Amino acid sequence: MDGRQRNNIQPGVQVQIVLKQHQRSGQLTAGVVKDILTKSAYHPHGIKVRLSDGQVGRVKEIDE
Repeated sequence: MDGRQRNNIQPGVQVQIVLKQHQRSGQLTAGVVKDILTKSAYHPHGIKVRLSDGQVGRVKEIDE
């Protein structure tokens, strides 16, 4: 699923995000969405979320 569409992401969903410090390398971090931080319905670089462990990043992949 597309991590750039806000309506594809809900709290409790397993996702792969890229953290700010890993944007150049593209290293992904897995986790469960706690909060959705982006207010708009679409963002070209991915919707920004906070994971249950407190890490913040942009969604690149949604695990189904």
